[in-house]
Amino acid sequence: MAIILGIDPGSRVTGYGVIRQNGRQLEYLGSGAIRTTAEDLPTRLKRIYAGVSEIITQFQPNMFAIEQVFMAKNPDSALKLGQARGTAIVAAVNHDLPVFEYAARLVKQTVTGIGSADKSTSARYGNPYA
Repeated sequence: MAIILGIDPGSRVTGYGVIRQNGRQLEYLGSGAIRTTAEDLPTRLKRIYAGVSEIITQFQPNMFAIEQVFMAKNPDSALKLGQARGTAIVAAVNHDLPVFEYAARLVKQTVTGIGSADKSTSARYGNPYA
């Protein structure tokens, strides 16, 4: 049996979802977002680290999945996303979790059947309470 924490990193909003996998059965355990305010980037990264650590403590996952880096149109946004992603990965590694990286397109295709699904479509499929 595996408990998997999935992270969709962002410097302002970092989304997460937690599922339990038992064979081919998947059970939704929870989801939400770590929100930061208009603080400086180091303070936002600190909040992301603390938030991911708290989620790990609460759900006790044994796997950590995170979106792979993609090329953003805005280089500044790409750098901030990379820093948020790295912060979440460090939180996972500090809790001795194995880290698995997946392309967003692959996750969307798996969850919704549509690789180019938008966030609202993905949320409806990924969260039974949406």
